Amino acid sequence: MSRKLGIATIGQSPREDIRAMFGSFAPPGTETVLRGCLDGLSDEKIAARPPLDGADTLYTRLRGERDVKISKKHVIERAPGVLASLRGEGCDTLVFACTGEFPPMPGDEGVIFPSRVLAGLATALLPRGRLGLLIPLSEQAGKLARKWEREGLAVFAEPLAPSADEDEARQAAARLGAGRPDLVAMDCMSYTPQTKRAVQQAIGVPTLLAITTIGRVVNEMLA
Repeated sequence: MSRKLGIATIGQSPREDIRAMFGSFAPPGTETVLRGCLDGLSDEKIAARPPLDGADTLYTRLRGERDVKISKKHVIERAPGVLASLRGEGCDTLVFACTGEFPPMPGDEGVIFPSRVLAGLATALLPRGRLGLLIPLSEQAGKLARKWEREGLAVFAEPLAPSADEDEARQAAARLGAGRPDLVAMDCMSYTPQTKRAVQQAIGVPTLLAITTIGRVVNEMLA
């Protein structure tokens, strides 16, 4: 039986990097469909809804080309329509491709939200200790640290743009490594396996890359 994977991004399609990575984990013959919450909007319309503060700030790449900060509230307003569209196209497994925390939304039943998967995995791997986070934007540090905090866990974050080169990744990893983490989580779907390798080589501790972690979950759902 052929399967169909639906991917909702918080920005715009195309995102060939995300589609191809998920496709590499899906069983052979799986059709992959990607739609963006900001599809159909001009740059001017997106800019007219800037983030209100750090808690409302998300990072994405418009059409896979340009790094931008967008409003989480704006994404939440448009996300139900994207999920409904993917279901209407016959997708039987859906991923909301963002590691941010999102409230319940119409049509989100059964959707894979990376933040929930990563939080559960980090809890299982590191019930107590020191968790280092790589995050896209410095203004997200407080919000994202609070997202991961729990009793017995010290959380600290270091900003690293997903579009950064390997030298920048190694420098950020060195700063993060100074905090002696037991585990590192790369808290953005746009980080790549290449960046993970640079980080892991620099710090030398287990490192969770969001997109490949969720890719393995997708494989389990579709297989």
